[in-house]
Amino acid sequence: MATQLTQVINDALQLSDSERATLVGLLIESLETGEEADADVEAAWAAEAERRWNEIESGAVKTIPWDEVRAKLLRKE
Repeated sequence: MATQLTQVINDALQLSDSERATLVGLLIESLETGEEADADVEAAWAAEAERRWNEIESGAVKTIPWDEVRAKLLRKE
């Protein structure tokens, strides 16, 4: 992973949960082509996010701690 990207990630990890969520949203929006988002696609993503959240809350799926995910990602330099 590039040194600059590693620094950005480390800096982002110092943000609060809310600030990191905002950052993620802004980064995703920056990837959009500028075309108007399709309402059906947006609704489908919202439904998928809610479904996944409900699975986590109910214990139907096991989450992986961020430290483990981060360590795995950083090993793939």
